[in-house]
Formats: sequence, structure tokens, C-alpha cells
Amino acid sequence: MKNGPDEGEARPGEKPQPDGDRAVSKPVWRKSSRSGSGAGGGQDCVEVAALAEGRGIRDSKAPEAGHLTLTPGSFSQLIACVKRDDLNI
Repeated sequence: MKNGPDEGEARPGEKPQPDGDRAVSKPVWRKSSRSGSGAGGGQDCVEVAALAEGRGIRDSKAPEAGHLTLTPGSFSQLIACVKRDDLNI
């Protein structure tokens, strides 16, 4: 069962970019489903959003501080490194 569009699919009413990314006028920031688990109680979280120029990452505790923008490929590499625990963080 599918809950929403897959990565790169346009949502209803949105026009996809030529490379498959959604055109986003106002980013929708999402927090990890695991953000409330663990000893930190969700205090060490980042939020992600699909942006017209790539993928945005920001600190959920300080969204006004700005965000880091990565290309979709770089974002995928970052996620792969995190899943493999390659970052020693």
C-alpha cells in the first residue's frame, strides 16, 4: 500500500522538474519517524525537505538558523553513509 508519492514523483497539482524533482515554492520540512525515540527523546533531530535546487537539511531545534542544500545524489550518498554508520558521529 502506498501512502504518498515516491521520491521524485510530483504530488497532485505540482509540476515536476525536468530531472524528476518537485518544484517547491514553500518547502515541506519532515522530521524522522524515529525522532521521538532513544535517550535524547527526539532532541537530536534534523529535518529534510525537497527543494527546487536539491535536498535541504536543517536542525529541527533551530530552523531559523538556515539549512544546508545538497544535490539529490549527494543526499543519497549521505543517507547511505549514515545507514552504514561511516560517519563516526
